[in-house]
Amino acid sequence: MASASAPASGPDLAQLIRFPHRIASSAASATKQASGHATRVTGSLTESVTETVGSALRPFFPAHSVDDWGRDDHLIRALSPFARLRWDVSVGGDQHLPKRLGALLVTNQRHWSWSPLWVAWALGEATDRPVRFVGRPDIAPLGAALRRLGGLLHEPHEVAGALRHGELVVLGTAPTNHPRHAGVVDHTIVGAAVTTGVPVLPVASMNSILGRGARAEVGNPVKLRHPRRGPLAEVELAEAVQRHLQKLLDQFGGMQTGMGPIDWLGEG
Repeated sequence: MASASAPASGPDLAQLIRFPHRIASSAASATKQASGHATRVTGSLTESVTETVGSALRPFFPAHSVDDWGRDDHLIRALSPFARLRWDVSVGGDQHLPKRLGALLVTNQRHWSWSPLWVAWALGEATDRPVRFVGRPDIAPLGAALRRLGGLLHEPHEVAGALRHGELVVLGTAPTNHPRHAGVVDHTIVGAAVTTGVPVLPVASMNSILGRGARAEVGNPVKLRHPRRGPLAEVELAEAVQRHLQKLLDQFGGMQTGMGPIDWLGEG
């Protein structure tokens, strides 16, 4: 009678137990290598396409056209004809703007009017100086795009840095529902002008929702009769700028029914 087969030895049994683990490990390694190869191929293809597109556009948007604050002068000049198709801006009072020093320019804005953007563009065209505006979001891709157009974050330290380096910066008031009402002025941004010692000027703006007509009128620098020191200085100056801005808007004339939508449709 044949004897029963002897049980597997210790090493053979261990190898048999580890066999599935070795297969799984080999499969994972092969998958990782294939994934890495696909990633390298995709990355190389992306870099190739980016380099090709970048080379084609580089003559139109050279690297040196972007200044220290992210504004792209070549891009703005390229987009200016399209801006003129939307807004035909009449600029007045630009003689009040400093020739070389920085200044904070406060303009009114109605909801969805984009006043700081087109006012900055129009004043830049009139003065042949880069003019920035406050209010770009810190999210991509919109924030990055607006930065190329001269947008700054709504942060006092960023605005103060630009003003300190002699930049013209447009600040929009709090949006209102009426085209002739000057909204509240952010005193923290006005404080950036106070700490850097630059003037603050009101800029009354008006544009039509239907037509191309638009107007930007720069007023005289606003000064307090009794200047203060401390945190109240920026609050009082912000309130004074709002009052001066409202006076400029009242001088515009035109249709004033008291109903914001009707008055805005009638402008321009």
